[in-house]
Amino acid sequence: MYGTNEKILRVNLSTGVSTEETISEDFYRLYPGGKALAGYILLNEIPANTEPFSPENVLVIANGLMTGAPVSTATRYVVSARSPLTNGYGESEAAGFWGPELKMAGFEAIVVTGRAEQPVYLWIHDGQAEIRPATHLWGQVTAKAQDIIRTELGDEKIRVLQIGIAGENLVRFAGITNDLRHFNGRTGMGAVMGSKNLRAVAVRGKQRYQVLAHDPSTLMALGSKLAKEVRENPQSWDLQQRGTPGLVEPLNVAGMLPTRNFHQGAFEGVDEVKWEAYEKQLLTARRSCYACAIRCKREVAINGQVSQYGGPEYETVGAFGPNCGVNDLHAIAKANELCNAYMLDSISTGSTIAFAMECFEHGLIGLDDTDGIDLRFGNTEAMLIMIERIARRQGFGNLLAEGSKRAAEKIGGDAHFFAMQVKGQEMAMHEPRGKYNVGMGYAISEIGADHLVVTHDTMLTNPESLTFKSAQVLGIRHTQPARNLNEEKVEQFYILEKWNSLEKVIGYCFFGPAPRSFIQPDDVLASINAATGWNMTLQEALQIGERATNMARVFNVREGFTRKDDRLPERMFQPLENGALKGQSMQHDEFERALTRLYELKGWDPETSIPGRKRLEELSLGWAADLLERSGLPT
Repeated sequence: MYGTNEKILRVNLSTGVSTEETISEDFYRLYPGGKALAGYILLNEIPANTEPFSPENVLVIANGLMTGAPVSTATRYVVSARSPLTNGYGESEAAGFWGPELKMAGFEAIVVTGRAEQPVYLWIHDGQAEIRPATHLWGQVTAKAQDIIRTELGDEKIRVLQIGIAGENLVRFAGITNDLRHFNGRTGMGAVMGSKNLRAVAVRGKQRYQVLAHDPSTLMALGSKLAKEVRENPQSWDLQQRGTPGLVEPLNVAGMLPTRNFHQGAFEGVDEVKWEAYEKQLLTARRSCYACAIRCKREVAINGQVSQYGGPEYETVGAFGPNCGVNDLHAIAKANELCNAYMLDSISTGSTIAFAMECFEHGLIGLDDTDGIDLRFGNTEAMLIMIERIARRQGFGNLLAEGSKRAAEKIGGDAHFFAMQVKGQEMAMHEPRGKYNVGMGYAISEIGADHLVVTHDTMLTNPESLTFKSAQVLGIRHTQPARNLNEEKVEQFYILEKWNSLEKVIGYCFFGPAPRSFIQPDDVLASINAATGWNMTLQEALQIGERATNMARVFNVREGFTRKDDRLPERMFQPLENGALKGQSMQHDEFERALTRLYELKGWDPETSIPGRKRLEELSLGWAADLLERSGLPT
């Protein structure tokens, strides 16, 4: 086999035993890393109805097929388990340097089972693995814990993946960080890691990727070519110049900047939080992930002090800024720093606080409930206090640490209308009433609301754009309005979902491949084939993406999810209150028709959302159909 170490590390924390498993080429071609490998393991090894915080939950950390290759944006890995936030399939991707380092240390994936009696961390280096005590790390902020591990192991180049205090306290949306600046934020994977008493995974490897590749010279030449093309594509060039915070102003102008818990699409304080203000007030440097020419990461100083935790991305600016009614950039950057020090998902944290603010302003909760904190939109101090209380599960923060869905159930009354979540996971800072396919992605995603299910609608509305022209290779024939769910638009969704799912399998960042960015589909395939020698076709690549999505769906329907869970908050069917799209809303009938058509394209039962045996067998997933039928679910 080429392009892979062929090895999975299995760690049983209950017994303290680590073993190696060798994967075959036939298996790896069906499940080549990332989302696909994790989905296969979770579906086969987690018993139905497993409690997310029990030792029986399985945590998978899996590199993508291309992770570590000398090609821009080939950096990502996935962390998966049953989610404590949604009780369904859990998954979160991150970039940085940790995934490539794991590859260089000799492993494609780590499968963690059981629970350690006391806190531990893993130390993986050059094909070896050790379980080490971590009681001295418990209760430390992430920067301190990373320093301790590197000093203890005597190497400043060690890459540390870790949870924080939020994961230790089982906050349901606790995340995982590597190098303090790259995050597996979504679905509460940090809480699963915390439930296993696993504080960190430190890795160091000396192997070069080129040793593994089938055609290293072609791969290196392709990497060099793509690095030069970053500046030729407006999408990647814009990311290099402004990073994701550059999205704030254009989304505000378009009326699609979530404001005050998604009531509004434009923020009156946008001038204080847009890119020009960010650049002037916060920016100190630009950083990159492994071998990536885009350099979209931002370093910042807060009140004159350079932060160890990097700068806030667009999602964090949006969640703690406009969506909480806050126009103080330094406070937003401080919120980002707190989330990263305690390791909270900034999207769910900001959205859950915005939910609580709306509940407070409607009188559903009062000062007696919030420990005397005046939790109104725009109250910067209250927002920052609540982040710490959530991480430590103190006072009212203990309820919010459960996520907006569970908090709404506890508060009662109309609180459920204020929880902007799908399947229990809070929506990212992209407005479905302005981008209908994004809304469809929120609804149908197996992990709950996810903004990376398909290319966003607005990128495929102009027939002269590079994004639309590159999408034609995938089978996108015509441009469609962003606010449309006709049959051809649904067919586009079906194609794009497979392509985006493939990215989560092979380890390419969403900011790499077209149509979102600069790496054309032909170059994606060329890189895979140079690495593996497989001669993979576009059809086979799309099938890999669809296979991964179907395994995640099978996991969820086995756990009791049905079509009724593929829904959007009722607010998305009510008119936006201001901005360029004032009065715009989605329509129930149109949404339900589109959902039915999408199920038909996928080969899923339109009534139940259960994948049909015929489609599963076409995807070499007959075993998954058998699993469903043994569970009493007809395929």
